Amino acid sequence: MTENTKIAIKIDHVSKLFHRQKQRTFKELIPALIGGEKAVETFWALQDINLEIKKGETLGIIGPNGSGKSTLLKLIAGVSKPTKGSITVNGRVAPLIELGAGFHPELTGRENVFLNGVILGMSRKEIKAKFQEIVDFAELWDFIDQPVKHYSSGMYLRLAFAVAIHTEPEILLVDEILAVGDASFQEKCFKKIEELKNNGVTIVMVSHSMPSVQKYCQRVAYINFSNLVAIGDTKEVCAKYQADIMNK
Repeated sequence: MTENTKIAIKIDHVSKLFHRQKQRTFKELIPALIGGEKAVETFWALQDINLEIKKGETLGIIGPNGSGKSTLLKLIAGVSKPTKGSITVNGRVAPLIELGAGFHPELTGRENVFLNGVILGMSRKEIKAKFQEIVDFAELWDFIDQPVKHYSSGMYLRLAFAVAIHTEPEILLVDEILAVGDASFQEKCFKKIEELKNNGVTIVMVSHSMPSVQKYCQRVAYINFSNLVAIGDTKEVCAKYQADIMNK
């Protein structure tokens, strides 16, 4: 195996620029335009990020709110494109980001399993073969033929997670979604993630939970103010992040 084939994700000099509307209402916008004010301001969500993630590795991404962690995960998932630089992803990706974003509220849980499965790259045959496993995992047999608009947020989350986790991913992207849901379901999710980890799936996990990061991650990347501050040993990088918080 060559060095390149050992790499699951290569992030090469990646930066992401966002545009933000300064005025919140149309009433505020007109006087600003007449007065020659800028209606839009720009900011760099990420700046010159370089990172290689090996196949089978579990990498944690930590940092304060607004530092660029979720933006980086969305770039890896292909939800958006970098303004500068490039990202190479080698393997089938299951993004546990904004779970259920592909769900249609008027459709039943059963119909949404097929819809979301296709969005995540599964064939109808694959979904059909795994349908029972998906609903068993979500524990939603009593509601699977009800429109998801009637689901509680917990039920919605369970079904979305169950679909994503059964796509047989080679790369799993997890963005703080396990902070939602009851304790028993969180434990079930973590057991499934542990199983995937043991099966050699590459995992990239964004989390504010230092215990979870230290338990599951072999390395950690610390992002702050849109920049990669540190990457390396899990305990050392987590300690640096916590020290920075304490010294604010």
